[in-house]
Order: sequence, then C-alpha cells, then structure tokens
Amino acid sequence: MATAYPLEHHHVPTNGLHLHVVQCGPADGPLVILLHGFPEFWYGWRHQLAFLAEAGYHVWAPDQRGYNLSDKPRHVRDYTIDQLAADIIGLIDAAGHNTATVIGHDWGAAVAWHLAAQYPARVSRVAILNVPHPQILARALVRKPRQLLRSWYVFFFQLPWLPETLVRLRGWWLARQSLRRTSRPGTFSEDDLAMYRAAWAQPRAMRSMINWYRAAARFASRLGKTGRVTVPVHIIWGKFDATLRAELARESLAFCDDGRLTYLPVTHWVQHEAAGEVNALLREFLA
Repeated sequence: MATAYPLEHHHVPTNGLHLHVVQCGPADGPLVILLHGFPEFWYGWRHQLAFLAEAGYHVWAPDQRGYNLSDKPRHVRDYTIDQLAADIIGLIDAAGHNTATVIGHDWGAAVAWHLAAQYPARVSRVAILNVPHPQILARALVRKPRQLLRSWYVFFFQLPWLPETLVRLRGWWLARQSLRRTSRPGTFSEDDLAMYRAAWAQPRAMRSMINWYRAAARFASRLGKTGRVTVPVHIIWGKFDATLRAELARESLAFCDDGRLTYLPVTHWVQHEAAGEVNALLREFLA
C-alpha cells in the first residue's frame, strides 16, 4: 500500500455513533467510500486505497458499525439496513461533500445498493462487488434451492449466542477457515489473517458482526424496500463465488436504469484475487 498519501486513522461521528475510518488521498479530490463486508474491516480494501488515492480521489474506508474499532451497538435492531445506510450518509456529511461514489463488497455492497436506491441525490454512482440486489437475493432464497443451500450459514447465524461462541473457539480457527476455503490459495497470508484475528477479537465484535444477519432476517421488510437504482451501477463479480450464484449478478441488472456487469474468473474475494483488474475497472467507471 505504498503511496504518496498516508493512511490516516480517524474516529468520525455519524448517526449517533463513531466509526473508525481510514482516509487516504487528496483532501480536495472527489469522495469515494469503500464499504467492506463480512467478516472483514477497512483492511479488506488494502489493494484499492492507495490506487484510488493516487488516481486523485479522497478515499474513506470505514469499519462499519459493529466491526473492529467502530462503535458496536448492543441490539439486533441497531443493525437494520436503514441504520447502516444512514451511517454512510453521515460520513458524506462529515467529509463536507454533497455526494460520493460508493463501492461495496459483500454486506458493504448490500448497503451500497440501498444507498443508491434510497438516496440517489447523495450517491453519484455505485460499484457492487459480489452481492446481488436485495430483491433478487430474496427471490433466489425462495425459488432457487441451490442458492438456499449455499446460504445455509445465514440461517445458522439466526441462533442466539451459539454462532459467535463457535467462531471464537480454537483461536478463531473457524473464521480463518471460512476465508481460506472460499478463496484461492494464497489470497490471505498469515500476516493478513493476524490482522483479521485482531479485528474479530475486539470486544463484542463477532456478536455485532453476526447481528447484521439477524437484523436482515428479523426486519426483512426494511431490506426489501431497496428499490430501483437510477444512478450508474457497475457490478463486478467473481464467477467462482462459493456462496452466491453468478446468475444473480445478471438478474440484478433488471433493477438498474444504467447498469453494467463484468465477470472475473475468481472467487467471492474479487478485490483481493483480481486487484489489478478490479482497480482498472473502478478507475474507468469513476472517470
């Protein structure tokens, strides 16, 4: 991540809490917000931060609520999609901008979809990495048995206290294995995994991270309000995703007025495994 611009760590007030945000790039550049998914944190964008900063963008990569060094509200209802989206609108305000480009992966992509649909005046464009439009995913869980089987962990996470307890056992072995078994060999080094373990071990972090899934199930109607997206969308999708079928990306274009799709021959961890290709696609899309 060598760059002329240092990685600056800040705690930014937004939507009634504080998020830890890594910032990089020229202060007067267009604002780009990078939203990680489960079970990552800002470090999941380590291959994009310097690249986008050098391209002239002011890049903010928050630990989303419940993750790593950000605040961790205690209740499941604190992790509904409208609260998650409001956090990011607050970051745009805190940065002194009217609009931002939002790039999201996994759960961060779900937040990006919702932001683009609900706040088109605040989001200029969105890049979506390996998560379908929420309505497409909801349909797939009902109509596509193979997708339902791939999403078994979503239902497991609905159990109280047991999932986070199992994940913590044996020094986070289960969490480490989930990354390695769903990615190509060498995607996550031992040094990378040490960073992840430190983030997972923050007080209340794992329970808060899993509460995103619990809130999605208990307040499904809020996630279902994610509607049509009128701002430009670029979906970048690793075709060999172990948990989400590639066809869901193509089907998501039906919810976009101005959408494009690029498949890459990698797994769910597309910004890690194809960092160069993803960076080039993002630079073209942002320009």
